[in-house]
Amino acid sequence: MSQKRLQTVLENACQTGVYHLPESGLAAVREAADALGLACFEVSLADVVRIDAVLAALGRGLDFPEWYGHNFDALKDCLTDFSWQPAAGCVIIVSHAETLQATHPATFQTLNEVFTAAIAEWRSQGLPLWVFYDLRSDGLATLPTVA
Repeated sequence: MSQKRLQTVLENACQTGVYHLPESGLAAVREAADALGLACFEVSLADVVRIDAVLAALGRGLDFPEWYGHNFDALKDCLTDFSWQPAAGCVIIVSHAETLQATHPATFQTLNEVFTAAIAEWRSQGLPLWVFYDLRSDGLATLPTVA
């Protein structure tokens, strides 16, 4: 997918969701997000499998405020209120989640349910919130394309 097409997809809040990282790769997503004025965060879950460590890594990687409570409810609260991080939208890139997905599939599923709920709230406001994983997994879609 060309950089221009990637930008067109990322600016469309109607298509937001939880996806595989597109074949164009991490650098292309970062570049497209920057061109659109979207905040772009990268969170590594390498060597992280316990839920408390996953939530802490997300808090650090997403630069959450100090009041972040390190639980799924607090994660959703922070994901739906980025007033402390103003931008035209947001892209979250999660890397190295394969161990979490393989060893704690229920936690991986709950995490994606929280992401999906936050995405829906952003979408209702016409703002894009994208979540990309650098892994291929059942339940994760391929990024939509434009003609």
